[in-house]
Amino acid sequence: MEQLDRFDREIIEIIQRNCQMKAEAMAEEVGLSASAVQRRLKRLREDGIIKGEVAIIDRKSSGHPMVFIVGMEIERDNYDALARFRLWAERQDHVQQVYYVTGQVDLIAIITARDVEHYDDIAAVLMAENPQIRRMHTNVVLRDIKLSLFVPMAK
Repeated sequence: MEQLDRFDREIIEIIQRNCQMKAEAMAEEVGLSASAVQRRLKRLREDGIIKGEVAIIDRKSSGHPMVFIVGMEIERDNYDALARFRLWAERQDHVQQVYYVTGQVDLIAIITARDVEHYDDIAAVLMAENPQIRRMHTNVVLRDIKLSLFVPMAK
């Protein structure tokens, strides 16, 4: 993987804000030709720096408007628990993100659901299929204050 230069970083910042922007418009913003921008985008995708480009939808329109932030404790002596949970979570569309963290819990998950009852069903399946999870601490999101996956690029 090559070192990212100023043009790469600028292109990445632009595409994070608008992944539908045409190469010609990006080229004008960063000071390169459209074909140079296209080559750089292709390389950034192939190198795995750009991992994907997705549509961000209004969650209320999805039928799964609720968000739950779930802290989970895993068994301490179960060293493969994390790997098993990761494999399980990758197959669950309602589990949007999972983080391995320090502090009072071992994992933090962001889970969407239709309503509280649906979340309760998801939590029951999670606990039944992942016996290495000892305890779950759930917070219900009342309102989104900021929702972004934008990653600032080092200058």
